[in-house]
Amino acid sequence: MPVMSQSTSSLWTRLPQSRPSPFDRYKHACCSYDGHVYILGGRANSCLRDFWRYSVVCNEWTELNCTGEAAPEELEEHSMVAHEGFLYVFGGMLDSAYTKWRCSFWVFDTAKQKWVPFQGKTSSPQMPSNRKGHSAVVLGSDMLVYGGFVDMKGSSQDFWSLDFDTTAWSLLNGSKQASIGPGPRHSHSAMANQSCMYLFGGLKGLQEQRDFWRWNSSNHTWSSLKNKSGPSRLMGHSAVAYKDSMLLFGGGRSQNSPKNWLWRYNFTSETWGQVPILLGSTPPDKIHHCCIGLGPSYTSNTSSPSSEPQPRLLDGKARPFKNKCFPAPLTFLGSDGAIELETFSPERSYASIQRTQSSELYNSKERSMRKEAPQIGSCLSFENKAFRKQWSCTEEDLLREEEEEEEEEEEGDIAQHLPDLLLVLGGRPCTTHCPISIWQMTLTES
Repeated sequence: MPVMSQSTSSLWTRLPQSRPSPFDRYKHACCSYDGHVYILGGRANSCLRDFWRYSVVCNEWTELNCTGEAAPEELEEHSMVAHEGFLYVFGGMLDSAYTKWRCSFWVFDTAKQKWVPFQGKTSSPQMPSNRKGHSAVVLGSDMLVYGGFVDMKGSSQDFWSLDFDTTAWSLLNGSKQASIGPGPRHSHSAMANQSCMYLFGGLKGLQEQRDFWRWNSSNHTWSSLKNKSGPSRLMGHSAVAYKDSMLLFGGGRSQNSPKNWLWRYNFTSETWGQVPILLGSTPPDKIHHCCIGLGPSYTSNTSSPSSEPQPRLLDGKARPFKNKCFPAPLTFLGSDGAIELETFSPERSYASIQRTQSSELYNSKERSMRKEAPQIGSCLSFENKAFRKQWSCTEEDLLREEEEEEEEEEEGDIAQHLPDLLLVLGGRPCTTHCPISIWQMTLTES
């Protein structure tokens, strides 16, 4: 069994969870967006219908609403991806007489923090039916869905694409390509890197697989990749992108035989290697879990927000900011017309205010406000200058408000500043009525 160079090792740490937090589970769905991890449904003693958001920095859980006509029901072995402020959930419905009549697709608005109706062409026959154990990845402006277990039909080889811009589904593997590619598959792993999707293992009917495939979105072709020195037959595992490689963790030959192997596939050299474990560090045996990569080196399960109202402060250069002297709508409260107002006093001096960063992940020094005042003053937009005169705000008030808003923006842009780490959430074996199991893995490279 090949092992990666000793210059790369994995350090595993369990993160204790306090209540409120979701129960431990497996066959759930997770994704990350803007510094938060979202987890939906899954199975414990029974199928679950709950929805949670996890703050990585604060190590705190918040339960979100999962009721209403636009929200999903109990789901297991479903998928969830993030794209430009929305979470897209597909499949996983329990088999029932109503399954074929209902749309197994849901959308969550992260800004409004609520489920919203999907505006796509749901009445079109060109749409995948409900399934479980499929894979879903975001590649550019598309969501690619492969395989899954379809009731009465077994493993599927359907390969679908959802265009986020046109909200239209299309079937990628027509009759001419039916014999090309991975074939029928469920409980496999898939991840995206650049313009390709990589798929590994899973179940073909009742038989575990260890084949490895690459889908090229540029020419719409499948390629079978060598896997002689790679992982053995696996199902219920997970895969994420890390730098120039793919990390594959856990899974097993069956639900009752979970493994804790961490494999790394290098896209450049097209070689596999098992990542060694640091002494005193023991990764968990997991199957039907979720893996989330966070930090700049992980690119598979994250989406960058594209709805920023203003350019940010980059490399120390000044950028325009939203003047809080002007009433601003609270977008996270929806469209109820709420506004944010603050009264300023000329006697208040910002120079005497000191603040420290609450997160242990950041150790930034206190900034000199007087030194940066001229630089910030030149960034005022025309609109802000006009309202500054109307509201009679002093330069010191404006500076204080800008600095407070910058701090809020930094906290809201956590995803860009997180250290590189991999989170393993839930999975079998799990403990009933106990907080969800979360393990943190960090790669040490010299």
